[in-house]
Amino acid sequence: MLFYSLGVDATIFTLQNKCRNTMWPGILTAPGKPQLIHGGVKLKPGQAINVTAPRGWSGRFWGRRGCTFNSFGIGKCITGDCGGRLRCAGAGGEPPASLAEFTLNSPVGDFYDISLVDGYNMPISIFPLGGSGMCKAVKCISDLNRNCPAGLELRNIKGRVVGCKSACMAFHKPEFCCNGVFNSPRMCGPSSYSKVFKASCPMAYSYAYDDATSTFTCYGADYIIRFC
Repeated sequence: MLFYSLGVDATIFTLQNKCRNTMWPGILTAPGKPQLIHGGVKLKPGQAINVTAPRGWSGRFWGRRGCTFNSFGIGKCITGDCGGRLRCAGAGGEPPASLAEFTLNSPVGDFYDISLVDGYNMPISIFPLGGSGMCKAVKCISDLNRNCPAGLELRNIKGRVVGCKSACMAFHKPEFCCNGVFNSPRMCGPSSYSKVFKASCPMAYSYAYDDATSTFTCYGADYIIRFC
């Protein structure tokens, strides 16, 4: 187990690689909040790290696969790439990427969710440790790459599906992106594509306004973020 700390303890995120292969977690911090471990790290199969986030931190975690970096941390990932660097340092993951999102220490506790709004590239789960309130585990453990709707597949050079794009990313239509005249819950509902995502991962966001079954709260917990 590796340990990283940022000042006064507030919330500890444990990042676990349960995949069969090495993967590279990425971290994007919201504007005005401190970066955690420079935004990226390498995890071998079975490895875990602890990362301490300060009070009020908000941001997202995702997994990168198929990465190759040189001794300067410059390279490329097949999925989830953040500008060709090991340390994302403020750059987000290139969709499709499964996301674990957090807003800590709001007046009503921590908010957390798994989002597939930017598509899917690997299973991801959140497990609260301690804390009070509902504090539900949120899991997306289905391999959506095996059931990705036609037209949404991201394939590697060998033709294997390594990611499943969102309909917004694939087709750039307002009714899928919930923008333009569709920028409201009343106008933008689930599509046939997002319903496939929801069937695979019922607790995850499948499109922008999927709040009712996809947002969770907990007071004073630490969190395991498990990949695969």
